[in-house]
Amino acid sequence: MAESCRIHETDLLVIGGGPGGYTAAFKAAGYGIHTTIVDSDSVLGGVCLNRGCIPSKTLLAMAEMIEMSTHARSMGIEFEKPTIHLDQVNAWKDKVITKLNRGLAAMAKRLKVDVICGTATFADSHHVTVTGGEIEKIKFKRVIIAAGSRPVKLKGIQIDSPRVVDSTGALKLERIPESVLVIGGGYIGLELGSVTAGLGSEVTVVEMLDSLIPGCDDDLAKPLTKRLDKMFSQICVETCVTGMKEVDGGVEVSFEGNKIPKRTVFDQVMVAVGRRPNSDQLNLEAIGAEVNDKGFIKVDSCMMTNVPNVYAIGDIVGNPMLAHKAMGEGKVVAQVLAVKKVEFKPACIPAVVFTDPEVAWAGLTETEAAAAGIPVNVQKMQWVASGRAAAVGRTDGLTKVICEPGTGRVLGVGIVGLHAGEMISESCLAIEMGATAADIANTIHPHPTISELISEVADMMMPGGAPVH
Repeated sequence: MAESCRIHETDLLVIGGGPGGYTAAFKAAGYGIHTTIVDSDSVLGGVCLNRGCIPSKTLLAMAEMIEMSTHARSMGIEFEKPTIHLDQVNAWKDKVITKLNRGLAAMAKRLKVDVICGTATFADSHHVTVTGGEIEKIKFKRVIIAAGSRPVKLKGIQIDSPRVVDSTGALKLERIPESVLVIGGGYIGLELGSVTAGLGSEVTVVEMLDSLIPGCDDDLAKPLTKRLDKMFSQICVETCVTGMKEVDGGVEVSFEGNKIPKRTVFDQVMVAVGRRPNSDQLNLEAIGAEVNDKGFIKVDSCMMTNVPNVYAIGDIVGNPMLAHKAMGEGKVVAQVLAVKKVEFKPACIPAVVFTDPEVAWAGLTETEAAAAGIPVNVQKMQWVASGRAAAVGRTDGLTKVICEPGTGRVLGVGIVGLHAGEMISESCLAIEMGATAADIANTIHPHPTISELISEVADMMMPGGAPVH
């Protein structure tokens, strides 16, 4: 190949082809900016599509089907015990991923976004060196860093063994382990633990804090914990792992804390204790981009770093490490590059735990309000009186609304229960637009639905308000 063919020039370079990266690239290209994406994967989608959000939700859907077949017995319908064909399960998962990969590739082609496979590191503020592909160097006028994050390892504890996996390894689903230890009671650990339990594994979860889902209000986590207590072998909070060693038939794990697991040898150990930014893999020193003590790249409200032509979005700029947050940032920075006067200042960023039941919240939580001394008006309703929840046999839910006293402005909403993640969007819109409880209460919701409960809870905040079922 001629030397000139190994150097690529572009107006805008996006490092990383995940949700934030491709959203920014497609939006910028729509504004007429010549855009290039460079990613170490041969396909777009990043960790979320290829090794995270999408495959995990695909497997969770399968686990949910198995649970639904068991739940049907209480309704008088009985199915035979399911037979799991792992090769077909993985084939379906791969089919879903491939279909979405092709959709992104088609969009990139339609918008004339160049996609280069390779690992990029900065040479200076207008060039990156690329390894692992046909292009060796890319010259750019502006760049968006969307290089994401990777799983955290337990330093000094985690051993190198095929039986010890992170979230990526767990999603490969090469076999169904007899027993699984999940280290970490956050959303990743609980989602993947639910998958393996649904497929037949005996699951034990350990969490060093005093409750599951750090950052979630206790009343939202409680119904999930109650259900997982039945699904999992054990849930051990205020407990941490102190050591691992490989033995015949598994990994022997030592613990300390308030609730030591009954089992100490596990067929598989899944480490889900968080993620760290990939900023240390980019040679940021070459451009002088500033990072904080946790490795997150510092940006302003326009997502610009201290280097004028360098922007950053997604996991690499900080929490929450969520795909939809990265996508929102990607849209903003593309508009900034198109000389639009916008900033990334959302009123809320929703969080969803895709377990069974799902847990979702947006805006201010009760825990945050208490810690900050913010006065709030809180109303909540259990799903036991919901006609729709009763009809499907899932009354193990709760909806709550948090408002500003006096004005009634909606500050936060929390939902736990069936399809909570699908219902939280209405609340996000309400918070973003500064809606009041009266606005929600006076909006007619379809009946019978579970989603109508938010209007009933909002109505309880009105003078003379009372639940109507």
